[in-house]
Amino acid sequence: MSQPLLKTTALALSFGGVTATDGIDFELAEGERLAIVGQNGAGKTTFVNICTGYLKPSSGRVYFDGVDITGQSPRKITKKGVARSFQIPQLFNEHTVRECLLIAAFAKRRKLGLFAPIERTVDVAAAEEILELVQLGKRADERAYLLPEGHRKLLDVAMALMLEPRLLIMDEPTSGVSSDEKHALMETLMQALSERKVTSIFVEHDFDIVERYATRIAAWISGKIAADGPPDQVLNDPEVIRNVIGG
Repeated sequence: MSQPLLKTTALALSFGGVTATDGIDFELAEGERLAIVGQNGAGKTTFVNICTGYLKPSSGRVYFDGVDITGQSPRKITKKGVARSFQIPQLFNEHTVRECLLIAAFAKRRKLGLFAPIERTVDVAAAEEILELVQLGKRADERAYLLPEGHRKLLDVAMALMLEPRLLIMDEPTSGVSSDEKHALMETLMQALSERKVTSIFVEHDFDIVERYATRIAAWISGKIAADGPPDQVLNDPEVIRNVIGG
């Protein structure tokens, strides 16, 4: 049996007496598309922040591809192959869409020569390929701040893909996107991740999106994973219906 891509053991963290993550033992296999669901304050974001280095656990360990990454900085964890996109896209708003990808590529490679144009230090062709992959090629020369929210989300993921991750963790990828655009956004995202063979975790509140695009769901209640398994199993779990879906 192959080792999990991401693994946590006895992971715990409390804030002011409130246990946000309560002894989590978790494994994610390469190739999975995991949706994390739960009410606000259930511990979802705390867990993601620990796994990506934005928070340090009070106890427990995090492993990526068998390597202990507990407490490492977000930059170090990113260089190991874990990328992240945020609920509010982290873009270089005054730059063009293409420039945002080139800056992301430079951040990974750090090969800029003295006074050398960034286009000569990173793989421009790779940026163009990813722009087409996420269907932003026609907007490559637009300033990022001019993009509608759905395209801003796609650009955030495109920048993450420039880091050549093996795992991408997305925080509410459809948040702020109109209901008639959500499915088109997710289709584009999932197709891009599949083509690049990137394993994914996404935190999501839209259960229609979760049911359609996740291969597995982890439902969080009060700092614990209350249910974990295939979508039809988890979404029909009485405790999940009572405390997550119907909460």
